[in-house]
Amino acid sequence: MNFRSNTIILSAAAVLAMSAAANAGRTDLTLGMVLEPPHLDPTAGAAAAIDEVVYANVFEGLTRITSNGSVAPALAESWSLSDDGLVYTFKLHEGVTFHDGSALDAGDVVFSYDRARAEESTNAQKALFAAIETVEAVDDLTVEVTLKHPSGAFLYNMGWGDAVIVARESADTNKEAPVGTGPFKFDSWAKGSAVKLVKNDAYWGDAVALDKAEFRFIADPSAGTAALLAGDVQAFPNLPAPEAIPQFEADPRFTVVIGSTEGETILSTNNGKEPWSKLEVRQAVAHAIDRQAIIDGAMFGLGTPIGSHFAPHHPAYVELVETYPHDPAKAKELLAAAGYADGIKGTLKLPPPSYARRGGEIVAAQLREVGIDLEIIPVEWAQWLDQVFKTKDYDLTIVSHTEPNDIGIYARDGYYFQYDNQAFKDVIAKLDVTADEDERFALMRQAQQIIADDAVNGYMFQLAKNGIWDAKVQGLWENSPVQANDLTGVSWKD
Repeated sequence: MNFRSNTIILSAAAVLAMSAAANAGRTDLTLGMVLEPPHLDPTAGAAAAIDEVVYANVFEGLTRITSNGSVAPALAESWSLSDDGLVYTFKLHEGVTFHDGSALDAGDVVFSYDRARAEESTNAQKALFAAIETVEAVDDLTVEVTLKHPSGAFLYNMGWGDAVIVARESADTNKEAPVGTGPFKFDSWAKGSAVKLVKNDAYWGDAVALDKAEFRFIADPSAGTAALLAGDVQAFPNLPAPEAIPQFEADPRFTVVIGSTEGETILSTNNGKEPWSKLEVRQAVAHAIDRQAIIDGAMFGLGTPIGSHFAPHHPAYVELVETYPHDPAKAKELLAAAGYADGIKGTLKLPPPSYARRGGEIVAAQLREVGIDLEIIPVEWAQWLDQVFKTKDYDLTIVSHTEPNDIGIYARDGYYFQYDNQAFKDVIAKLDVTADEDERFALMRQAQQIIADDAVNGYMFQLAKNGIWDAKVQGLWENSPVQANDLTGVSWKD
């Protein structure tokens, strides 16, 4: 018996040693993602999966958001701001080229910003550019951006994926064959399977360690777990199977990092459609939701309850969970007051992520207890973008909004929530022209309170980042201040 145990231990040690030897000196990485992007142009789509592939890897902006959420220079080596806070002068790096060999110059910046803010723009975050009055090329490497009013978030906003710089010559084909200035170039896309990138040997900045990277799309939680264990993928920055985390924690072949994200996971509600347009109905939904039960049941305890659309790690966060505590009896009273004592029927459209599919089953059961009977309709991501986000053909849905500091979406006319509150719009309008940090935080707190009181959506939890990767891999982000899988600092340990 002792001989057999020793043999098993030695065999396990041999397997680990062989695995370490095989990984030594590697310059490739296969990374798992839950969702496949609808296309690869971050300036023309709302799907987070686009940025998760191309942000900082293929495309770059004048500024960029770092792993700790701060703003850093990117294509702009420096900038200055006029005394009145209206004119930013950016100095571009010399010698930057796009992947097709064409040189980056100030004209590309003018084109990119004018295109993003144009009336016919398809940029999903067009509001980021609303403060811009003019964009002018002073010379080949100098750009002057004049604002309509001071904007304390301007440099941060220009670090979003939606604000990357593209070339006039390739802008129209970036969806299928992206051409950027980043350290990786687009190689191929096997639809339904994976996107492959290769190292850009002509990169203007610091060379990356990886020669090639593959983003493999695995929506099924069990399949994602199996792919990691088999070594088919070496990293899953956000594994959709929280139940598997203890298994990986006990396996020395892997590193497990539970970080934070900007993902407010919400029961999105069509405020423009009856009966959801009635405040009492939305309040009933809010009281029917048991956040902790959703976190425990769908996320195996990983997640932080929220009461508004704001990340708990932000310094301006307000704890509003108790605005509508779990209270089924109160929910029934509110439904009766709204004229629905006999209950409500509706639909719940659920996209593929496990937080939606698993969470949706729990939410539907909780709402059923108070008289809201929901038909669960699973949809693919492309269907969700078309039916829910674009055409607003839905009652309720579950999605995690992973864009940073995005409470301003509630002020947008025509946004898929169809929420319209002038008092809220006034707060956001004031926030947009306020630079003082204390004043900005105060306005953010006001905004949180308004949408919490209005129960615009069912606020459930802040999505955790369940990072699992090979123990030899280093440089992946522990947290997600923006929706990105930045590979610029990733390498294999010797």
